[in-house]
Amino acid sequence: MQSDLFTETRGQGPNLVLLHGWGLNSGVWEPISHLLETHFRVTFIDLPGFGRNANVLPEHYDLASVTSMVKACLPDKCSLLGWSMGGLIAQQIAIDNQHKIDKLILLATSPKFTLTTDWFGIKSEVLSVFEQQLERDYSKTLDRFMAIQALGSDTARDDIKTIKTHIKQYPIPDDMALRAGLKLLASTDLRSKLDKITTETHRLYGRLDSLVPAKAIAKIAEVQPKSRYHIFAHASHAPFISHPAEFIDCLFTVFGIQPHD
Repeated sequence: MQSDLFTETRGQGPNLVLLHGWGLNSGVWEPISHLLETHFRVTFIDLPGFGRNANVLPEHYDLASVTSMVKACLPDKCSLLGWSMGGLIAQQIAIDNQHKIDKLILLATSPKFTLTTDWFGIKSEVLSVFEQQLERDYSKTLDRFMAIQALGSDTARDDIKTIKTHIKQYPIPDDMALRAGLKLLASTDLRSKLDKITTETHRLYGRLDSLVPAKAIAKIAEVQPKSRYHIFAHASHAPFISHPAEFIDCLFTVFGIQPHD
C-alpha cells in the first residue's frame, strides 16, 4: 500500500484544506479556486482511490484508514472544509484531533447519511441500487448520482455540466474505492461522537438538498448544538457550484473577511 497522498497547494493566507465528495475529485473546486486562493493557502486533496490518488489505497478501505491517510497530509492549524462524503472524513478528523483543526466547515454533509426511523437522510435502497449499477457502468452511475445532487436547483443541468467538465481532467476513480465509499455513506454514524468536537464548527446546507434534506438540519443541531449553520435558500447539494458568489460570501463571513479585502 502506498501511504502518501498527492496534494496540491496554491495561494497565500491561512491554511484551508478542501475534501471532495463521493465519486468525484478535487477538480470540483476549480470553478471557485481563484477566489479562494486570493485569501487562503488552499490545499486540494483527492481522497484515497479518487482523482490523482486513484492508485493510492489503504489495505482496508474504511473510515479509520481513509481518515488516517488524509490527516497525515494536513498542514498544522488548518481549517478543514469537507463536502458531502468529505464531510464525514472531516468530522472524524475533528473528533480525533481537536487541536489540529482551526475551523471545521461542513458543507452539505451529515454525521449520518442514511434514513432511519429517528433520522432524515437517504433511503438505504438508493445507495444499494447505486452499488449494483457500478458493476455495469460507472459513468452512467455517476451521472445519476450527480443528477440527485443537483435535484431542485434551478441551474441543475448547468451544475452537472460544470462538475463533469472539471472532474474529467483527473483519472477515473478506483472501483473498490467507489464501492467502499458508498458503504461509508450507508453505514457511518458519528452522532454519538460529535460532542468530542471542540473545534469551531460551521455547517452549510442547501435547502433543496435531497441527500442531506432540510428536515435533518434541526436534528444535526440537536446533536451538535454548539455548531453554527447557514442555509442557502435556493441551493441543492452543491451550493459552491450553483451559487458561487453566495457561497464565497458565506465562507468569507466565517473567516471574518470583508469581500473587498
